[in-house]
Amino acid sequence: MYRKTIAMIPARLGSERLKQKNLAILDGKPLITYAIQAAKASEVFSKIVVNSEARVFENIANEYGVSFYHRPDVLGRSDAKSDAVVYDFLKKHSCDILAWVNPTSPLQSPEEIRRIIMHFKQCNLDTLITVENKQVHCVFNGKPVNFSLKGQFERTQDLKPIQSFVYSMMMWKKAIFVKHYEKYGFALLCGKIGYFPVCKESSIIIKTKEDLQMAEAYLLFKKNKL
Repeated sequence: MYRKTIAMIPARLGSERLKQKNLAILDGKPLITYAIQAAKASEVFSKIVVNSEARVFENIANEYGVSFYHRPDVLGRSDAKSDAVVYDFLKKHSCDILAWVNPTSPLQSPEEIRRIIMHFKQCNLDTLITVENKQVHCVFNGKPVNFSLKGQFERTQDLKPIQSFVYSMMMWKKAIFVKHYEKYGFALLCGKIGYFPVCKESSIIIKTKEDLQMAEAYLLFKKNKL
């Protein structure tokens, strides 16, 4: 059961904070190629599909030996909802489980992808979102979230971690997602939901030029260290 697992790599051409983000060059390669290569190297997917409204990504998909899905133009706009993008894709592709492998997390490793897939299946989840554990004092609307104002100030290592969404990967059982979406009009978080803490490298999310520079610096450091 749930044998066919597809990787979908979303690649919208337009972006507001970093122009043509998924084509931005990181260490000599377009950003999206990191997600493609990591998904392929993980060897856990029945199929890997680049999902975009822009044909330029079809050339990249062909170059790296993966499939391409040309989504409707309306789903390539900045106001398109992720729920609708996933639903459209699921209606056009046969699978049991869909994994959204995000090109904005180029440092996520194939090994971590394998662990995420295994966790999803072992825990019999319907939805999975990757997160980052942060052991720091946090407030929301001026009120403590994971510490108390009464008593001595707690050490950070004693705090219960706050988990912030990373989105390096998201996963769903197709049947659960489709049923929920068709009933409610949304489904990104549906059914039995689980969260998977990823490593520091995977939590480097490329949204701005500064993020890209940070990832570039990390890769340079890693090369010099080796």
